[in-house]
Amino acid sequence: MFRLWAKTFKNNHMLKDMTVSNNTAGLTRTQKIFQAIDEICLEFDLGKPIWLSANVEDFKRHDKVRFRQDNFIEEVDFDYLEIHVIEED
Repeated sequence: MFRLWAKTFKNNHMLKDMTVSNNTAGLTRTQKIFQAIDEICLEFDLGKPIWLSANVEDFKRHDKVRFRQDNFIEEVDFDYLEIHVIEED
């Protein structure tokens, strides 16, 4: 089981959160992450965030990353979107 937790924050208060699960066999970790982000963006009505090199490094180190306004093309109504891997196969 692969699970990813997504949360949006504004002024240090959580606005929304959701957990995405994926049991699909044969997918790589990266594919599961990108599928989860697609579901999150659909649920939160967001464009897909742009992965900057700092985001990739944070995610590799901590299994957690924060996407701020710089990672989105359109204006967002929160300070950051945080995704965190909470369970892996």
